[in-house]
Amino acid sequence: QVQLVESGGGLVQAGGSLRLSCAASGSIFSINIMGWYRQPPGKQRELVAHITSDGSTNYSDSVKGRFTISRDNAKNTVYLQMNSLKPEDTAVYYCYGRRRTGPNFYDYWGQGTQVTVSS
Repeated sequence: QVQLVESGGGLVQAGGSLRLSCAASGSIFSINIMGWYRQPPGKQRELVAHITSDGSTNYSDSVKGRFTISRDNAKNTVYLQMNSLKPEDTAVYYCYGRRRTGPNFYDYWGQGTQVTVSS
């Protein structure tokens, strides 16, 4: 089992910055990919960014150039630095960890943290 705990959400004005953290514990050796999804009010959950065990990153077009995902392997923590925030970034942000074995995978999820960007 893997446990993921997010922190760092809050209320910020447009143009501001926030840093989200996701601390992993448990059988983390099995996790290949970690990242962030978000769910805006009334919308479906969408991928924000992910980072693989070898450090490769991927971002959605809507956050590319503004958000940066990173990981500290010594602390088993993944970060999402969010700059130049926009009201449309308002959402609940969920950390996830993916265990992939061949063609199969299983996702672990955190409880979510609210990010609200005021205009």
